[in-house]
Order: sequence, then C-alpha cells, then structure tokens
Amino acid sequence: MAAEDLVERRSIDVVPDDERHGTAFSQFTLWLGANLQITAVVTGALAVVFGGDVVWSLVGLVLGNLLGGAVMALHSAQGPKLGLPQMIQSRAQFGVKGAVVPLLLVILMYVGFFASGSVLAGQATAELTHTDDTTGIVVFAVVTAVMAAVGYRVIHVLGRVASVICALAFVYLGIRLLDRVDLSALLGDAHFDLPMFLLAVSLSASWQLAFGPYVADYSRYLPRTTSAKATFWWTLSGSAIGSQWSMTFGVLVAASAGDAFLANQVGYVVGLGGTGLIASFLYFVIALGKLTINVLNTYGGFMSMVTSISGFRGQKVLGPRGRAAYIAVIMVAGTAVALLGKDSFLSSFKDFLLFLLTFFTPWSAINLVDYYLLSRERYDIPALFDPHGRYGAWRWDALVVYGVGVLAQLPFLATHFYTGPLVDPLGGADISWIVGLVVPAVLYWALARRNPPVPGDGPRAERGVSPTAEEAPAP
Repeated sequence: MAAEDLVERRSIDVVPDDERHGTAFSQFTLWLGANLQITAVVTGALAVVFGGDVVWSLVGLVLGNLLGGAVMALHSAQGPKLGLPQMIQSRAQFGVKGAVVPLLLVILMYVGFFASGSVLAGQATAELTHTDDTTGIVVFAVVTAVMAAVGYRVIHVLGRVASVICALAFVYLGIRLLDRVDLSALLGDAHFDLPMFLLAVSLSASWQLAFGPYVADYSRYLPRTTSAKATFWWTLSGSAIGSQWSMTFGVLVAASAGDAFLANQVGYVVGLGGTGLIASFLYFVIALGKLTINVLNTYGGFMSMVTSISGFRGQKVLGPRGRAAYIAVIMVAGTAVALLGKDSFLSSFKDFLLFLLTFFTPWSAINLVDYYLLSRERYDIPALFDPHGRYGAWRWDALVVYGVGVLAQLPFLATHFYTGPLVDPLGGADISWIVGLVVPAVLYWALARRNPPVPGDGPRAERGVSPTAEEAPAP
C-alpha cells in the first residue's frame, strides 16, 4: 500500500461509497485490542479496592460491560449507514451549532483519558527506554499523536496487532496469577453488598459508555451494505470480551495483592510475569495496549474539535496541516494533565469515570432515540452541515432535555467530591447512570414526536419523509 493511501484524507465529511472497505469483523479486533490494556485492569481492580468481594464484583462488571457495551454498539452500527463521524450526527438532535454543547464535554473526556492512559503507559515506556516517568509520558504522547495523524487505516492495523499480542500476554499473565492465588478461597468469600455491586456495574458501564461519542468514527468506512446487526455484535463482543478479560484480571490482582498492586500497578503486573526479556516484553505490551486506546482518544478528540468549530465556520474539509494542529492541541493538553496528575492517578480515576458518565448517558439516550425510533435511521446529510437547513442552528428542546438529563442524575450521584441526597437512602448505591439513560430518553421521545426539527428560516421538515438522493437511505 502506498504511503498516500495509508494517510487518511477525510475528516468530518461523508465517506463516499467508492472509498468504503473492510468487514464488520474489523470492529471486533479493534475493540478487543483497545480493551486488553492496563487501565481496564485498574478499572476492574477499583471494584475490589473500594470494598467489593471477588464474586459479586465480577458479576457486576459483566452486567455493566454488557449493558454499556450494548449502548456503545448501537452507536457503532450508525457508522456504515451514514458514513459520518459519531458527533456530527448530534447535529440532527441539537442543531448544527447546538451540538457544540455536548461536544465540549466530549473533548474534555478525550483529554482526560489521554492523560490517564499516558500516566500508566509512560511508566512502561520509561522502563523500556531507561528514562524517568516524565520522559516516558512525553515520548508516548508524541508517538500517539503521530499515529493518530495518519488516521483510520493505521488505527485498525494497530487494533489487529494489539488484539493478538495483548491477548497472548494476558493468557500468560493469567496463568502466572492463578499459580499465585488461592482462587477457591477468593471465590468462597462472597458477600453481596448492593452499593458495592452497583459500583462495579457503574465502573464497567461507564467504561463502555465513554466510547459512545466516537465509536462510529471507526465503522464509518465500512461499506453501506454492511449489516447493522453484524456491526453491532462484532463491536459489542470485541469491547465486552476485551474489557471483561482485563477487569477480571484486575479484580483477582487487587484481591490477592492488595497494597503491592496499589503502590505500583504497572510494576506489579510486569513483576507477576517475570524478569529480563519477559519483563521487557510485558512493558512493551502495556505500552502497546495503551497506544491503541490513546490513538483512538486522540483521533476522537481531533474529530470532535473539528466538528465543534465547523458548526460555526461551515468547514467540511481539513488539510494535513490543520489536522496536525488539532491533534497537537489534544496531545499537549493531555500530556500536561498527565504530568500534573501522575502522582494521584488511582485516587482520582474512579471519580473521573463516574463524573463523565453523568454527561454522556443523556447524550447517548437522546442520540439513540432520535436515530432508531424517530428518524428511523434516515438523516438529511447535507442539512447536518447547514445551520439554515431542516435541523437548524440550535435545537433548544433537545438542549433542555439534555440539561434535565444531567441534573436528574445529581441526587443519585456518588463521587468523592459530590454525593447526592438520595444516595444514603439507597444504601450508598449510585444509580445515576440508569436515571441518565431513562429520563432524557422518555422526555426527548415525547417532545420530538410533537415538535419535529424546524429550521429558523426554512420550510417545515417532517420526520419520516421519503429520502432524497442526498439522504441516507433506509434499510
């Protein structure tokens, strides 16, 4: 393949049919590789660190991965149909300019995940390069930015490579771990605690839901004829299997190692595998796993920034220099946060995940209700780039519903820096993400059925009209 074919030319514009390629199985390898990594291990470990037992932590993590993964995979299935990045679709719900409201929070998410990933990957990179953690973080960030700039094809290649190498490494590490722990004792000490169970569900559900704002970015090049069911199931299986595998490992490590793991997550995992060449290989695996997901975060951040700005500038095509500039902004911001927070990673990561969940569940609910139930998988693609088109510049009804969805969660939210008034009556359980899915879904469905999108100075555009040549065809 020529270098010019490897470097992506598209940004937020529609991918033409003659540039579509691949199969739905590519979503399995990408999301498996993206989830077989150290941060997912830490996420699983948190269920035990904060008081859960092994058995019910694992059950809760499975449930959260399946529920959150199903929502995430429904977003993925939109990619082949529309050929658009995920957040561009938000313009159909929030307006061409109004979509910037959830987008700003999405960009914050990308920066946060870039930073948290860089902390752990920087430790592994420092060991490989025989430098310190700061240098490791910077080196890792630069490599991430370069690969994100190349774009879609290299991202999928990276996912395929990581899915194989990381899977082999996790099999080896799992065998080594089982040699050290008394599995029957860990499984025998089961005591159901509702708040801890719901924490485990929330941790894994938030992990999956956080992929929602960019998952279609990596399925939009699939041929339009790709089965939505195949895209859904391959995405869900890759992401749920990869994350549950990593999180299960994290649960067992945290339950058996305790403070030894908490003091140095990367060092403990590598030490579990061995020394010498084996240790070097495992440091490489940790860096590779984090590189895969951080490239996704950087690429998604770039897409979201372009989507935000283009809503006001009307820009649809971006040149190589502009692409590099946007990616550099994500890299610099994420690296700065990583360097500032590298000494307090574990204590803040749980709150970061649950805090993000507060803002992304209402967005997911509104987007999925609009796409599957109201628009029936049909969007007027040109109107998504026209503030005077059928979707208008600002859709205040959707923005109000989004705000209500965020506020409705606050009484049920439990984090270190804020705990809602209804958490104690529920025994300390955090069910905010369930409220954040149900409330905005019902409200948006009711309002949007009564008030379909009407542009400020254009003709009334009813939902359910027959698609024109410029609309995405119905299945």
